[in-house]
Amino acid sequence: MTTNQIAVTGLRKSFGDHVVLDGIDLRVPEGTVFSLLGANGAGKTTTVRILSTLLAADAGEVRVAGHDLAREPDAVRAAIGVTGQFSAVDKLLTGAENLRLMADLHHLPRAEGRQRVAGLLERFGLTEAAGKPASTYSGGMLRRLDLAMTLVGDPRVIFLDEPTTGLDPRSRRDMWQIVRDLVAGGVTIFLTTQYLEEADELADRIAVLDRGRVVAEGTPDELKRRIPGGHVRLRFADPQALDAAVRVLDRATRDTDALALRVPGDGSLRSLRALIGRLDDRGVEVDELSVHTPDLDDVFLALTDRKVTTS
Repeated sequence: MTTNQIAVTGLRKSFGDHVVLDGIDLRVPEGTVFSLLGANGAGKTTTVRILSTLLAADAGEVRVAGHDLAREPDAVRAAIGVTGQFSAVDKLLTGAENLRLMADLHHLPRAEGRQRVAGLLERFGLTEAAGKPASTYSGGMLRRLDLAMTLVGDPRVIFLDEPTTGLDPRSRRDMWQIVRDLVAGGVTIFLTTQYLEEADELADRIAVLDRGRVVAEGTPDELKRRIPGGHVRLRFADPQALDAAVRVLDRATRDTDALALRVPGDGSLRSLRALIGRLDDRGVEVDELSVHTPDLDDVFLALTDRKVTTS
C-alpha cells in the first residue's frame, strides 16, 4: 500500500473576514509530485506555509511525513525542506559557504557536512562556482543553490513554491530534471506553480484551488478529459477509405483535402478501443491516428473562470 506523505483534511484559514482556505482535503503519496494550481490569491502559498509549519491553521487535520502537524511540528520540520519563489541564498557568501552554513545549522558532524556539501555542489553543477560569491550567480544557478541548501538536511518531503519563476526556459528545464531525479530517489514534492506547462510536465496529480476550495483533482490527463473539445484525428490513405469511415462514424467532421476525419472523444483508452473496433468491424483501414485533448490552460480557465497568469 502506498504511503501518503501528506494528508490534509478540512484545512481552513482566514485572515479577518477573508476566507483563504475553506476546508480543503489533499492526499500526496510518497515518491510523487503533487501540484497545487490556482490564480494569484487562491491560497497556494498559504497552504504551503501551513503545511511547512510557518503558519497556524484555523481548523483541520494535517499529517506530514507521518507526523501530526499540530502536535509534532518539530518532527515535521526535521522531515521537510522548503524552497520558495524568492531565494534564501546569502549573496555575500560563496556557494560552498552557503551550503556549509546549512550543514552547521543541521548540526551535521564536520566531516559529514563537508562531504555532503561537496556532493551537492557536484550534483547541481556548481563545483566550479563554489568559491565565488553567490551575488555573481545567474538566476538559474541561484535556484539550484537554493534547492541544494534545502537538500543538506536530506528531507523526504520538499515544498517547492513557484521555484522557477523568472527563470529562462533552459534553466527551467534544468530544474525540472532535478525534480524528476529527486522523485526517482523517493522524495515527495509538493509543487505550486503559475506555469501550467510545468505542472503538466512534472505532476503525477494536480489539484486546482479556486476561492479557497479544491474544485478539481486528478492526473493531468484526467483533468484534460473533463473539458470539452477533445477529439481523435484519423487520416486515410485514399478517398475510398475516407468515405467508408464516414459511413461508420456519423459524428465525424470530414476534411476531404487532408483525407482526414475529426471524431469527438475524450482520448481515453476505452473510447479509442471502441472507435477502432467499429472501424475494424467494417474493414476500414486507418493510415494515421492522433489524439488531441484540451491542455491545462483550458482546464484552468474552465474551472476557475479567470485569466491565466503565466508569470
